[in-house]
Amino acid sequence: MAQRRRRSRDTRAAQPAQRRARDNDGILPVLAKAVREIETRLQRGHVERTRFHVVALLVREERARVKADATLTDAKREAQLKRLDGIATILAQTAAREPSLFNLLGEGVEVSDSARRLKREMQVAGGLEPDPVAEPARPAATLAPSDRQVVPQSVIAAQLANPFLAPDFSAAPQRRPQAGRLTGWELIEPLLRSFEDAAGGPSCMDLPESGPPVRLPAGLELMPHQARLLAAAGTGHRTFLLADEPGLGKTAQALLAAQAANAYPLLCVVPSVVKTNWAREAAQWTPSRSVTVIHGSGESIDGFADIVVVNYEVLDRHVGWIGMHGFRGMIVDEAHFIKNKKSQRSQHVLEVADRIRQRVARPLMMALTGTPLINDIEDFRAIWQFLGWIDATKPGPSLMAELEDTGLTPLDRGFLPAARQAVIDLGIVRRRKHDVASEIPARRIADLPVELDSAAARSIREAERELALRLLQRYDAAVAARAERSGTTVEGIDEELVRRVAGWELSDAAKSSSTENVFAMVRRIGRAKATLAADYAAQLARSAGKIVFFAKHIEVMDAASELFESRGIRYASVRGDQTPSVRQRNIDSFVNDPDVAVVVCSLTAAGVGLNLQVSSNVVLAELSWTHAEQTQAIDRVHRIGQADPVTAWRIIAAQTIDAKIAELIDAKASLAATALDGSGEEVGATADIQLEALVSMLTEALTARQD
Repeated sequence: MAQRRRRSRDTRAAQPAQRRARDNDGILPVLAKAVREIETRLQRGHVERTRFHVVALLVREERARVKADATLTDAKREAQLKRLDGIATILAQTAAREPSLFNLLGEGVEVSDSARRLKREMQVAGGLEPDPVAEPARPAATLAPSDRQVVPQSVIAAQLANPFLAPDFSAAPQRRPQAGRLTGWELIEPLLRSFEDAAGGPSCMDLPESGPPVRLPAGLELMPHQARLLAAAGTGHRTFLLADEPGLGKTAQALLAAQAANAYPLLCVVPSVVKTNWAREAAQWTPSRSVTVIHGSGESIDGFADIVVVNYEVLDRHVGWIGMHGFRGMIVDEAHFIKNKKSQRSQHVLEVADRIRQRVARPLMMALTGTPLINDIEDFRAIWQFLGWIDATKPGPSLMAELEDTGLTPLDRGFLPAARQAVIDLGIVRRRKHDVASEIPARRIADLPVELDSAAARSIREAERELALRLLQRYDAAVAARAERSGTTVEGIDEELVRRVAGWELSDAAKSSSTENVFAMVRRIGRAKATLAADYAAQLARSAGKIVFFAKHIEVMDAASELFESRGIRYASVRGDQTPSVRQRNIDSFVNDPDVAVVVCSLTAAGVGLNLQVSSNVVLAELSWTHAEQTQAIDRVHRIGQADPVTAWRIIAAQTIDAKIAELIDAKASLAATALDGSGEEVGATADIQLEALVSMLTEALTARQD
């Protein structure tokens, strides 16, 4: 009997020990130990973000597993969930001491490579099947368009050297209480309309007269308008739509603003044609900062560089690592390139911007464009979203707080001017040349009508007549169909129907290879006047010095080059199919070699980012479809450093649709004048110039028929 009691006591004594042994198996004790170590290390001033993130991931996965495990008794499931709750409580308490850790608790947070490695180690220690090791990315050349992500080796080395890339929320502003007066209101449309309707002077935030001293390399100086923007960055402003007119030194301002804000590492997203120029400007204005340029898959980049320059076209390959690299500033050059929010280019830029804001409370965000409005006030949307002023549907917190402070709603008379000013104060900086750079000489646009070769002229006029006849036939058919359907007739010209017919024609032209559509006709005009434009440029070069020759189509550039070569005129060429090194060599040749008299430039490839003020004469051999593109081209010459008056000579094919296009381009200037410069002029129609040209052609044909 005594022996049985002794065995019973021994059995009872052994049971707790067995229970403790079982409790020390599995992932739970591994997580409990890890979270206690994280807590202890934080008390000593060390933040273990990677381990914190991994524990949070494993707690979430283990909780889901326990809830779904049908083999567990209710008591066992409750006990394990209780232990998981205890670990989660410690995680929350730890994050309360270090608020930046809260960002690692969300389900959508990207998992770094170092976190994946640590997670597999903890899974093995806890007796779980580790996550599979991700396969290395295939070479970029074999990637499908949807699978183009790469991580350059130099970036991996930089990440290994600094595996935590700690988020920085030290400058996070205090959240302002919101009165809620505007909750539920549609506000984006009124905000846009405030720039379309409210003439309130130039759109420029108040800039300080002076700020912290700016370090400049020897021999370089700032103009007063540039120094004032740097003062704003130096005193804490962090979002800018820098919309100075082209030629006022936006690149230098942006690079020095990043220096004033210590916004390094800095990401610069730019058009491909100016990547090399951005690297050179960075080396010139901020020589103490290292700069690297991403080409293709980025094999040659320096992952440790202070300034990373990438072009829009390859950004999609690098979105993944860029978002986690710890950038504290982002500059988007020629920001009107992202105006179409549906494009992949825009979506990648917006995604990177959002991910930077997730890691840094107040990063420096700068959108640079001298022509932020191309066709419509809606072009503002994507730029404002990049800057964080709005999201897809509503104003961001800062803008909403400013709108609430006005005490107005969109129904109130004063809302539009107040809303416009609220947006401006977030960081719109717009200065015009004649306001801030009086030493830059004036410019003028001179139209030179030319008579085309008789055969070419006859062919083009016949094509115009055929196009006008087709428009008339479509119009008449639409009128007849409406009369048959409703019994109504039209007196005079139905302007609304004219626009519809023009729209139908434009839509068909975009899909058709017919030689009679408006695009093909304008191209034919360009070819027909190519040698005439080149001949004028050659004469001008003999008498006026260096000439910048712009054309839109390759065949026009080829014809001009052949004429210059035949006359012994040395020229350089800047085209879209050149490598960056060839392009830069040709630019340097034109700028530095006194014997190179002409540079033949593509309107699309050379219309942005170049500094060609060594010349004061521009020949526009072909017309652009936008006023902004024409302005950008002229301002390669009319910019800081120019000493002579600038003349842009537009070559116009007489008695053709060319003349009408020139008129429409000039009329298009009023949109930016109203929205940004507060001119008070009436904003013209926002439809494309192609559409307006067809409307004009059909209206003239209808008028002539009535007469």
